[in-house]
Amino acid sequence: MKTLTKIAFGGSCHWCTEAVFQSLLGVLKVEQGFVASTDGNSEFSEAVVVYFDAAKISLGVLIEIHLHTHKSTSNHSMRSKYRSAVYTFSETQKHEAKSQLELLQFQFQNTLVTQVLPFNRFKASRVQIQNYYYSNPEKPFCESFINPKLQILLMKFSKHTDHNKLKHLKDESRETNHNQHQGS
Repeated sequence: MKTLTKIAFGGSCHWCTEAVFQSLLGVLKVEQGFVASTDGNSEFSEAVVVYFDAAKISLGVLIEIHLHTHKSTSNHSMRSKYRSAVYTFSETQKHEAKSQLELLQFQFQNTLVTQVLPFNRFKASRVQIQNYYYSNPEKPFCESFINPKLQILLMKFSKHTDHNKLKHLKDESRETNHNQHQGS
């Protein structure tokens, strides 16, 4: 049996975050729900716990993908519900996550607001809304909010993306490009 590593991420709605990480090679399981840290961050915030094979996808790549698929530089009014965070399970992960944030800051014009916090507690979402995107890809919310994040995976992180899972997006973009250029 493979040894899996786990890390938790929060930043945007857990439906979006869940779909992003479910679409990656090397990610074997994603639990959608709410994560609480400690001290001033002990309230639950929407997040996912990601179980991954570190031999197939590194923690550094997962963090980079996370930063690019939510508003990681925006300290908006909904941050208590959608805390921008990497929740760590060990001191080693904590140091690696902090180093990654420093290393990746140059990719962003504004300062990252993403915090590295210790994981404390997890509360799963209702079963009816778990695996939301892959159960409902045609829903307006999925098309409006999740598809653009998955397009980022295809454009910026293609080698880490499960193209079979996102085949419908490639077909959609080919159709859009074909229709946009018809008659020109």
